[in-house]
Amino acid sequence: MLILKTTALFLVTALAEIIGCFLPYLWLRKSGSPWLLLPAVLSLSLFVWLLTLHPAASGRIYAAYGGVYVATALVWLRVVDGERLSILDWMGAGIALFGMAIIVLGWRSEV
Repeated sequence: MLILKTTALFLVTALAEIIGCFLPYLWLRKSGSPWLLLPAVLSLSLFVWLLTLHPAASGRIYAAYGGVYVATALVWLRVVDGERLSILDWMGAGIALFGMAIIVLGWRSEV
């Protein structure tokens, strides 16, 4: 259950980070409105707050979060950017998520 709750929280965290970085990208590279920076700041603030909700040392949180971020970024690449994912993309995401699960399982000794 810990892994499912952690993964779900990390998924929301990754979306907040990706959106917070994607909006300035639209402004800088795609001639978007500077008003995109306001929701970007809010999204990145949400991202930082979400990282504080985990019951582990910050370094472990960041390490485990990286696995979910990799997978989420690849789904974003497919859904938002319209790029096809290769088998190597899927394999890399699977390996990253497996690494995240191993790290999260170690949190039980801390909690």
